[in-house]
Amino acid sequence: MRVLVTGGAGFIGSAVVRHLVGDLGHDVVNLDKLTYAGNLASLAPVAASPRYAFVRADICDRAAVDVVFDKYQPDAVMHLAAESHVDRSIAGSAVFIETNICGTFTLLEAARRYLARADAARRARFRFLHVSTDEVYGSLGAEGLFTERTPYDPSSPYAASKAAADHLVMAWWRTYELPVVISNCSNNYGPYQFPEKLIPLVILNALEGKPLPVYGEGRNVRDWLFVEDHARALAVLLAKGRPGEKYNISGSNERANIDVVRSICEAMDRLRPQGAPHARLITFVADRPGHDFRYAIDPAKAMTELAWRAGVGMDEGLAKTVAWYLDRRDWWEPLRTAVYDGRRLGLPADAAP
Repeated sequence: MRVLVTGGAGFIGSAVVRHLVGDLGHDVVNLDKLTYAGNLASLAPVAASPRYAFVRADICDRAAVDVVFDKYQPDAVMHLAAESHVDRSIAGSAVFIETNICGTFTLLEAARRYLARADAARRARFRFLHVSTDEVYGSLGAEGLFTERTPYDPSSPYAASKAAADHLVMAWWRTYELPVVISNCSNNYGPYQFPEKLIPLVILNALEGKPLPVYGEGRNVRDWLFVEDHARALAVLLAKGRPGEKYNISGSNERANIDVVRSICEAMDRLRPQGAPHARLITFVADRPGHDFRYAIDPAKAMTELAWRAGVGMDEGLAKTVAWYLDRRDWWEPLRTAVYDGRRLGLPADAAP
């Protein structure tokens, strides 16, 4: 199988590429614009494989996307390219609208053109897997779980852009019979995550003795999913998912943000005791505007239809993640030095009127 992966140099995308090439032996074409969050160093384990190819291009560039389809003749698309950081969407939403909505439209139309010219066998096996987020559903109270039938109620510009993309994908199934599948996942974490996100930011700030920022009182709850479990799930979904269906992917690991930060501090105390207690660095800061209180996903459909379940619990995953960042200064230090130094993002005052 040859898979076109968009955003394959990103955090989740690179985990998917490593899994498809390194574990499953698939041919992969990685189409990535290489924005600030794209990092080819994340693909070092498979970069020399004859099964891997990289194309630097923007998913909004229809001509470039058509060239990739025509040259590589993929059997499937796994669409992960997206602007994904909520805080950045608050400060500047335009690029989220362009990439997440217009880019998805461009890919859908390119895929539709490609299939119109394909033979019957290729059309029958082709799939377009659109990877989305639980944030499209909005916020939960203290109880309940998101299911595939939960109405959309996005709060942030990021979530709204992903919700719009989901609707486009489903419309292309209903109108044009493009064989699409949609996944909505919970919060991912693990190795190779760009250090603007909570877990790597806290690890690196703790390592450097800097404040560990926690929004509000830290009571907001997220459902955490180890990125390698997610990559596995997406590969199974590509093989077994039913066209026109949505699947929620979850690690079933609910934790309040403050508890995640404290767990990281405990791991740092064990692994870097010279900085202990790292919890002294916890600093409560003004909350994010429109901050959803709780996300929690019911993964029953994926577990039943795909025979998939998360294999890495939160305690094990956090321990692996902390150890990885402590061991891989070569990967993250260039990012902290030249790309993102850890400062707060996403304040409304940062946004242009």
